[in-house]
Amino acid sequence: MTTGRFHALRHWAFGTRLLAAVLLALSLASPAHAITGSEAAALTPQDSDNGLDVHTVRRELDSFQAAQISLRKAMAIAEALHSGSITADISFDGATEPAVYRVKTMQRDRIWQHAIDAATGHVVGGEAASPLASLGAEDRDNLVVLRALRHRLADAVRVAEHTTSGKAISGGMMRERGKLNFVIVVLTGSDLKEVILEPPGVRRR
Repeated sequence: MTTGRFHALRHWAFGTRLLAAVLLALSLASPAHAITGSEAAALTPQDSDNGLDVHTVRRELDSFQAAQISLRKAMAIAEALHSGSITADISFDGATEPAVYRVKTMQRDRIWQHAIDAATGHVVGGEAASPLASLGAEDRDNLVVLRALRHRLADAVRVAEHTTSGKAISGGMMRERGKLNFVIVVLTGSDLKEVILEPPGVRRR
C-alpha cells in the first residue's frame, strides 16, 4: 500500500495492555532503533505480571490522551532549539511528573537529548549532548542515512496518523533487510498500532 510518498510495509496492532511495555521499551531505545512487532509481542505482560497491570496502563493512556502538546509539536519544539537539527527518535513518557516527550535530535556531528513538557511545550531539565562519533558504527550509519533522506521523521508521523486516524505516541528508525525504515506507534481508539514506513530514498547531491 502506498501512503503519500511512503510505502507502508506493514501494520501491527496491540491491545492497550501493551502500552506500558511499549513505552518502557521505547524509553530505552537508541536513536537508531525502535521496537518491531515481534519484539512487542515478546513484551506482552502476563496476568501475573504486577509491574504492568491494567491500572498502570490506564494511567499511561490517560496521561497521553490529556497531553496538550502533540508528538509532532514536541518534535518541532526540540528541532527549533538548535539550528538545522532533525529528530532521530521521540517517545511519550507518562511515568514522570510532568509527563514529557523524550526527543533525540541530530545536528551535524552532535546528538541532543531533550525532555519536552507534554502540557506546556517547555523544555524540562535542561539538555544533554553527545558527539556522533561516540555512537556505534551501525547507529552512525543510520543517522547518516537519515540526514540524506528526502523526508523526515515528522513526515512519517503525519502519514501514520492520517492512515490510522490516530495520535502518534512514539517514532524512530529501524533497519530491516538492510533498509532503514521509519517506525511510528500510534494510539487509535484503545489500540496501539505500529506503522512501518519505507522512505522513498536519499537526497540527490
